[in-house]
Amino acid sequence: METQTMHAIFIHGLGRTPLSGLPLLMTLRRAGIRCHVLGYLAATESVESIANRLAAKINALGPNAPYVLIGHSLGGVISRYLLTGPNPPVNLPKMLFLLGSPVNPSRLAARLQPRLLFRLFSGDAGQLLGSKERMAAIGAPSEQLNIPCCAFIGTRGISTAGRTLPPFYGESNDGVVALSEVTAPWLMDEALCEQVEIALPHTLLPSSSAIGKAILMRLERFN
Repeated sequence: METQTMHAIFIHGLGRTPLSGLPLLMTLRRAGIRCHVLGYLAATESVESIANRLAAKINALGPNAPYVLIGHSLGGVISRYLLTGPNPPVNLPKMLFLLGSPVNPSRLAARLQPRLLFRLFSGDAGQLLGSKERMAAIGAPSEQLNIPCCAFIGTRGISTAGRTLPPFYGESNDGVVALSEVTAPWLMDEALCEQVEIALPHTLLPSSSAIGKAILMRLERFN
């Protein structure tokens, strides 16, 4: 039986573009993976609308095409929003890769929510990221759908040299999200999930060929 080509769909973070993932995607493409991107403008689209377009892109691959989702920051939140929502795609991903993606409310987004410029820039997505209720309503794909997940966690962020200064108060971070915002009990389920710390800042996570190589290593099981 002929092996089907693996696909990868990359969803960028808030304020970024699909080009932010180019080095990572080039690494995957050289290994024979067909790469796709989902672009969006958070200022003009609701989270629901972006998730619906992601569903359409998945459906366009075909009912049996193997694929993985790679979500940077908000892109990972949107991926989980779709997968654990009321209408997940029939064809589920082989794996979900989260790059600096909050699974708990973002304290930075919560601090910025009252500011008009942030609301105009980030739209509905910015309100979601800072909301305890809305973030808690997004489920765990590994628990609900048995989808393996790998979270890449950046550690090269704001250093306070032991001082408890906002917004991270001495906690390990990547400059945008803190360690506690990208970790959760369900990601510690060693049977289906993995957390990988990498010495990169938040904005460079999708630009890392090293992460691309780490993704390839984890995809070998599907060949």
